[in-house]
Amino acid sequence: MPSRRRTLLKVIILGDSGVGKTSLMNQYVNKKFSNQYKATIGADFLTKEVQFEDRLFTLQIWDTAGQERFQSLGVAFYRGADCCVLVYAVNSMKSFDNLNNWREEFLIQASPSDPENFPFVVLGNKVDVDGGNSRVVSEKKARAWCASKGNIPYFETSAKEGVNVEEAFQCIAKNALKSGEEEEIYLPDTIDVASSSQPRSTGCEC
Repeated sequence: MPSRRRTLLKVIILGDSGVGKTSLMNQYVNKKFSNQYKATIGADFLTKEVQFEDRLFTLQIWDTAGQERFQSLGVAFYRGADCCVLVYAVNSMKSFDNLNNWREEFLIQASPSDPENFPFVVLGNKVDVDGGNSRVVSEKKARAWCASKGNIPYFETSAKEGVNVEEAFQCIAKNALKSGEEEEIYLPDTIDVASSSQPRSTGCEC
């Protein structure tokens, strides 16, 4: 019997409002950047075909509204994720400080089977802003945080200039693939085959 290899990889992008989550996603998938800021309402996703070791996968990238009421997205949104991307803006200390909250929130809501080894990737976005002069979070500080959380891969990106975006998402896809291969294909909790299947008393027994 052939192994059930998943071809759909679910990636979730989390982070404060305005750090560039949607812009990163659009730069990666559509190679586009817009200067007009439009807040994401609820959640939205884009898909991109990726090839890895001669196999084709669909990366389903979920973008979230980064407002304080992120809990309202609900468990179903987080469940089944193969990788979680944490984004902050290098010119916003608050967005960096909140990475821990987003990581904890994800682990609570998604409840992955192996939380210690679940793949996260951290992106420090907006390195282009003001020529880097308005930067308040150093690369050293960010890397130290990533190291303390189990050596999370770290990339400094500019969604506007396209800096490191492709490289970051290649790493994200690779980690999602590793995670997806190790986990069984996710079935929603609502389907309980054992209890819902009724003994068949009618019909042909052939």
